[in-house]
Amino acid sequence: MPAADLLVGPLLRRVVGTQATIWVETSAPATVTVQTADGATGTAPTFSAYQHHYALVVVSGLTPDTISSYEVLLDGEPVWPLPGPYRPSVIRTRAADDRDQPVRLVFGSCREATQHATARELPPDALDAYARGLAATPDPADLPDLLVLLGDQVYADETSPTVRRLLRRRRRRPVGAPVDQVVSFDEYTKLYLESWRAPETRWLLSTVPSVMIFDDHEIVDDWNTSAAWRAHARAQPWWSERISSGLASYWVYQHLGNLAPAEVAADPLYAKVTAAEDATDTLRDFGHQVDQESDLAPGPERWQAMRYQWSFALDVGRTRLVMLDNRGSRVLEPGRRAMLPPGEWSWLVDQAHGSYDHLVVGSSLPWLLPPAIHHVEAWNEVLADSHRHWVADAAEKLRRAVDLEHWAAFRRSFDALGALFARIGGGTPDGATRPRREPSEPGGPSEPGQPGPPGEPGQPAERAPGTAPASISVLSGDVHHSYLARARFADPAVVTPVHQLTCSPLHNQVPAGMRLPLRLGWSPALAMAARALSRTGGTGRPALRWTKLAGPYFGNAIGTLRHDGRTAEVTIAGTTSAGGLREVMRHQLTSG
Repeated sequence: MPAADLLVGPLLRRVVGTQATIWVETSAPATVTVQTADGATGTAPTFSAYQHHYALVVVSGLTPDTISSYEVLLDGEPVWPLPGPYRPSVIRTRAADDRDQPVRLVFGSCREATQHATARELPPDALDAYARGLAATPDPADLPDLLVLLGDQVYADETSPTVRRLLRRRRRRPVGAPVDQVVSFDEYTKLYLESWRAPETRWLLSTVPSVMIFDDHEIVDDWNTSAAWRAHARAQPWWSERISSGLASYWVYQHLGNLAPAEVAADPLYAKVTAAEDATDTLRDFGHQVDQESDLAPGPERWQAMRYQWSFALDVGRTRLVMLDNRGSRVLEPGRRAMLPPGEWSWLVDQAHGSYDHLVVGSSLPWLLPPAIHHVEAWNEVLADSHRHWVADAAEKLRRAVDLEHWAAFRRSFDALGALFARIGGGTPDGATRPRREPSEPGGPSEPGQPGPPGEPGQPAERAPGTAPASISVLSGDVHHSYLARARFADPAVVTPVHQLTCSPLHNQVPAGMRLPLRLGWSPALAMAARALSRTGGTGRPALRWTKLAGPYFGNAIGTLRHDGRTAEVTIAGTTSAGGLREVMRHQLTSG
């Protein structure tokens, strides 16, 4: 028997060309080797932090357009695959020239631990159901290109009976720490162990590449909803350890695997962590420093002071995926609220331009909400910025009580994202793009061609003449129900269809009392009334409108976005009582 064993993983995270990354957690320090059946290999020693041991192995020498099984060895002893009902884990590579190869992205969010571990009776887990269905498919070529997890991969503030029993047994916890919530790094590790060790999930994550972004429950409900919220959180004696541990564990378990092999090698934190005999202090300091982002005033100084960027981007064939951090780097200064700080907005503009057929933006929070709810959130933001303290205080209480913190509650960001989509999707009948004029974010560049923040590239090169993108899709979760909506722009030159694709939860449920309000949020009459209310605060008319195409669906669900040439189609599948999947929505996103 090897001296070390796998605690979590292997997780197949990124496959880029002839390389792939495999993430593992081990029970003791070890040298981790991954080798495929066709001879590709990779080796890395574990790094240690908080008495836990991890490795990210870069496998090189993969053959394009192949599917190859692999095994994991610790100190030369094989530990994976395990005996059982699931076929061996594989790495699937795309063709060297994959421009004409279809792309399939599977997506979802909001997943409490598997059924036996939860504190409540929930409908069957959509991620587990998808894994079982995929495992039963005889052709490995049916594997999706990427699993996109859009937040709340673990719940630090809503723990299972198993984790609660562990917390009650712990002798040393910070003063005032909630008895049923995790606070320390070690406690966070139990959440991932519980969520990712189920056999179906473990096989899926070992076989399908995955990328992830956090939402609030990786830290706590309503994380960074406002400056007042942050002041209240910092006053708690246990908060310092909670935020540092939450961000450090997110970096280790989720974000590190988002990086392509070349990005891993260039990441300064990874270099420090792997060089240290014990990286505990390095990760603890990192968590504290990154959390301070939201306390910085917007402007060039904020970009210079940024310690880390959680947002990232990647290409799969002719599809570009841009994953946005909707939580960690918000600008919370009243009157200047923004989802992204100026430097990160400039980065988004850079990433949104280029040569591709389909643009996909991963946003844990929906950009397009039911219209009535959108207008209430926009109205609340205006009141929260009021100079009359009693009005601002009442609006802040309402904001927290009913989670009024989506893009609609950061109106400048909502409008700027719509303007960016309109700019990218604008074309002429012959397919040539229009002259460039970029939307601006609060505190960012306000004139076309103005350089970006120090250390960042200036405005990106103009999109090459040709057709506008075939589709723009925003993938989101958070709201514990699923729906499809299309944005409608007043400018007839916007030829690219722009859609909101919301799929949530994978394994949770919306309270029964919220279902009717969420349905009524799409009512034209209520939307008109809410819009009139928002105008009393001076919000003005939205620059675009949107219509619901399908939903809402309130069960556990998982989505699939398929791109084939310049066509795009989305499918939402919900779980059955028997633990299978059934199609609940399907929509063609493009006309050609």
